[in-house]
Amino acid sequence: MVITGLSAVGAKAAVKSQTINYEVGKKIFTGYLAYDNAQSGKRPGIIVVHEWWGHDAYARKRADMLAKQGYTALALDMYGTGKLAKHPKDAMSFMMAATKSADIMKARFLAAYELLKEHATVDRSKTAAIGYCFGGNVAVNMALAGVDLDAAVAFHSTLTRWIKDTPKGLKTKIRVFNGANDPFLKKPKVAAFDAVMKVSGADYKHIYYPGVVHSFTNPAATEKGKKLKLPLAYDAKADKDSWRQTLELFRRVFK
Repeated sequence: MVITGLSAVGAKAAVKSQTINYEVGKKIFTGYLAYDNAQSGKRPGIIVVHEWWGHDAYARKRADMLAKQGYTALALDMYGTGKLAKHPKDAMSFMMAATKSADIMKARFLAAYELLKEHATVDRSKTAAIGYCFGGNVAVNMALAGVDLDAAVAFHSTLTRWIKDTPKGLKTKIRVFNGANDPFLKKPKVAAFDAVMKVSGADYKHIYYPGVVHSFTNPAATEKGKKLKLPLAYDAKADKDSWRQTLELFRRVFK
């Protein structure tokens, strides 16, 4: 891994944000780092993994939100600089390339994870990951792969497993938030993931929101769903509650 660029792109209130260009496997990736510049001392670091569309403004927004809560957050890039899909076919192509093997996926995650831990504001012993849709799958798979995370949180995740091992004594606390009416969430995958969690002994909870469909945390989801004829819709209540529970989890694991 080689860092090829670091540049400030602006700040809101005390939140400082930076783009970070880094190299993995001879490909360039662009992440987004956010932290409270007025806050002193080291703090936990949290990785944000984007939806299957790619690294976008929504992932960066979540990094900013975490920074305002006192964390240093890095919205990583799983696809490569500039790879942001407008159509599901492109998103699927990008995702398949990123998950062609567990090693590729893990290398791309770990590159950003190590960058985050190296930042001057981060307490290396306190880390977590959150992810949306595809990104939620990545977050929980990295916990299963043995990445040292205190917590992994997945929002509207299909619970696809690329890491086939079933670890025992998993210390990472796992939270999954899904819409009960999400047509992308298949019962066999849920059952298989629940079984893995039981064997792992992890602190695991899967929270469902009645009447809610896919991509419920993203305010742009409803319009995108209409445009692409996909079952996507924002739900303010589910968004607010899942975020509240996530922040409560972080307060507990990082105290």
